Amino acid sequence: MIQKHYSLKENNTFGLEVFAKYFSAFRNADELKHLLNTFPNEKLLILGGGSNVLFTEDFNGLVLKNDIKGISVKEENEEYVIIESGAGEIWHEFVLYCIDNKYAGIENLSLIPGSVGASPMQNIGAYGVEIKDVFHALTAFHIASGEIHTFSHTDCEFGYRESVFKNKCKGQYVILSVQFKLSKNPTINVSYGAIQDVLQEKGIKNPGIKDVSDAVIEIRRSKLPDPVEIGNAGSFFKNPVVSEELAQQILNAYPDAPNYPAPNGSRKLAAGWLIEKAGWKGKRIEDYGVHVKQALVLVNYGTATGDQIAQLADQIIHSIQEKFGVTLEKEVNFY
Repeated sequence: MIQKHYSLKENNTFGLEVFAKYFSAFRNADELKHLLNTFPNEKLLILGGGSNVLFTEDFNGLVLKNDIKGISVKEENEEYVIIESGAGEIWHEFVLYCIDNKYAGIENLSLIPGSVGASPMQNIGAYGVEIKDVFHALTAFHIASGEIHTFSHTDCEFGYRESVFKNKCKGQYVILSVQFKLSKNPTINVSYGAIQDVLQEKGIKNPGIKDVSDAVIEIRRSKLPDPVEIGNAGSFFKNPVVSEELAQQILNAYPDAPNYPAPNGSRKLAAGWLIEKAGWKGKRIEDYGVHVKQALVLVNYGTATGDQIAQLADQIIHSIQEKFGVTLEKEVNFY
């Protein structure tokens, strides 16, 4: 059913009251094709979980919610399984399904908001794991031709929070399903963040994938606000990758600055640490601000507008550039 002047408040995790000119959902490629043919000249936005968007105004066009469901095993042997999920499945529920079935590889990505279809688009990552580590293939609807194309790992051109769908193919495809290659003989990854600390506190010496998932969930819930309670889109900025020279300058002034090796001799810095050091953590302006426990998260306390949050993001970017010479990049998509 196509709805006019439709409120998107329940379809964006910032909880912003904005309206779409037209709104509908699709459950398969045929329904998607029909909707696109019905509104051939409208500005288009495909929504998954709405967890990575910031609406600064009403959307004057067609918003389509990807509601393609279904999980199935495509290939399986003693070592691995290739599992396919509809793009409209909720990511965290898919992770829990895999854990219940003892399929390993995405347990470190527990409780990340959003849909399965968004996971390769963003190359989502957390606690030492990225989608590119477990991705096998995906199918996507080519908007211009109406054809369904298959993308391999190479085709997706994964980078840090990047893929071909955020660059040269941006706005050209709608992801329909995603396949992941998961292990039946897990290699447990607890070296990143506080996972090991949580496991030690619980007395778990030989963790399984559910133990890792539970630890990640506990850590995320302790640091990140629940969008149901406080509007937010998770991490608002990417961790910046800078030259070795600039990283060393920052480390000379702040020896405790978190930093990690990155490609081509560069270093990755922690955006949240930079924002906190610049004095933004916990700062509240009217009904919006920076979360008190995690400086990477910008929040709407109830009545903020997307434009206010966008202005705050720009102020933070300017502040970090002035203080550290580092340019932060937004991870959230603006509309």
